[in-house]
Amino acid sequence: MFGTESSLSMFLNTLTPKFYVALTGTSSLISGLILIFEWWYFRKYGTSFIEQVSVSHLRPLLGGVDNNSSNNSNSSNGDSDSNRQSVSECKVWRNPLNLFRGAEYNRYTWVTGREPLTYYDMNLSAQDHQTFFTCDSDHLRPADAIMQKAWRERNPQARISAAHEALEINEIRSRVEVPLIASSTIWEIKLLPKCATAYILLAEEEATTIAEAEKLFKQALKAGDGCYRRSQQLQHHGSQYEAQHRRDTNVLVYIKRRLAMCARRLGRTREAVKMMRDLMKEFPLLSMFNIHENLLEALLELQAYADVQAVLAKYDDISLPKSATICYTAALLKARAVSDKFSPEAASRRGLSTAEMNAVEAIHRAVEFNPHVPKYLLEMKSLILPPEHILKRGDSEAIAYAFFHLAHWKRVEGALNLLHCTWEGTFRMIPYPLEKGHLFYPYPICTETADRELLPSFHEVSVYPKKELPFFILFTAGLCSFTAMLALLTHQFPELMGVFAKAFLSTLFAPVNFVMEKVESILPSSLWHQLTRI
Repeated sequence: MFGTESSLSMFLNTLTPKFYVALTGTSSLISGLILIFEWWYFRKYGTSFIEQVSVSHLRPLLGGVDNNSSNNSNSSNGDSDSNRQSVSECKVWRNPLNLFRGAEYNRYTWVTGREPLTYYDMNLSAQDHQTFFTCDSDHLRPADAIMQKAWRERNPQARISAAHEALEINEIRSRVEVPLIASSTIWEIKLLPKCATAYILLAEEEATTIAEAEKLFKQALKAGDGCYRRSQQLQHHGSQYEAQHRRDTNVLVYIKRRLAMCARRLGRTREAVKMMRDLMKEFPLLSMFNIHENLLEALLELQAYADVQAVLAKYDDISLPKSATICYTAALLKARAVSDKFSPEAASRRGLSTAEMNAVEAIHRAVEFNPHVPKYLLEMKSLILPPEHILKRGDSEAIAYAFFHLAHWKRVEGALNLLHCTWEGTFRMIPYPLEKGHLFYPYPICTETADRELLPSFHEVSVYPKKELPFFILFTAGLCSFTAMLALLTHQFPELMGVFAKAFLSTLFAPVNFVMEKVESILPSSLWHQLTRI
């Protein structure tokens, strides 16, 4: 036993200060590299790499239990409602105020060299086009058959070429036999109907200005209106005709809505409002395009606040799905009534009036629905072009709302000041860790992942709630700092740190020495001698 102690003390005495400097410096370097990698991985994927590996690979080896096992079937069934709610909350919606690819998105790319749309976003648009603009009977009309393939094409130039090809087919005259007199026929020459969807594609992707897009949409309207009237007369003749009529209805509504948006872009706001109102009256059941959000934005531009309130009274209903446009527009109208005279100092002295309380509650309601919007309205984060699809309550919806509505908030005197003073108070009312909501459902946890797919890589995605740093990042940061400090102290005070290191190692090995002494006292010396030789 005494030989073991003497060999340990001899080993410690042979260690020089340079060894301790090298040891602590190497430990600091390794932990620093781990810290940098963990931080990068957390910023990119939102989780700790070590934690993910531990959960994915080590827990099964250590006997981890699968959450979906039969033993937990009751709890799984109990959580099914919340899971279904989470899936519905994370549904991706078409942006009702989406820009024009050729006239706006492509111009941005030409100027900056950056792509404002992600592949995932454009793929969703392609699926929308196939859903709205195609039907099973398209193969009966050559132009529609070409457009059916065009909507699936990934290459923009190939899509544009296909649209031109579809229009050229319609220029070919066809001969149709029309029996006007018994036992005789005449050959009538007439043109095939124009392909409205081909004009839509060219207006969206080939036109480089809004004026060019408007001209193409007007041609599309002429063709689409004719197809709609024909299919309307035949819709009850069978399921095939009904599908054609449904498709022609979607095409016509889309064209009229985009024409109204062209008028809004070109400054003819009153004309745009009239077109939107007429469209909503003609097709009241087609709520999937969310035309009322286009109408709200145009009415705010006209400062027709009474009309805005009338639209909100219809669509800001508890039974209807909410949006940032609905919630923040309602907050803007209530803030408008008090914002010009609002002062935080005066409010803290005398308290909030009823009107001010209503405005603050409306802001809190809006912020709870989408907490990302205020930073864009207050210009604490830079805006980018909105995507073609948005995730409600996510960063993508906040960008789409602020891009068009920031000017309306600036126009109302004091509205942004009121928002600045009150919006952060929302988070004091929301339970943490968000196990339940205050006025809405709990904030979905899937928004960050979906927003990263919808928004370009050069944009820093806004995340709510802010994720706490994983334990392993904090651990490696502490380890790196501690070992770096030890390396510095050992380099500056080598003899003193050597004494501390020897004392620490002696204390560390003291329990081992104690156990060995007890073992030696129990076992016979001859047996212990034989064991040490082995």
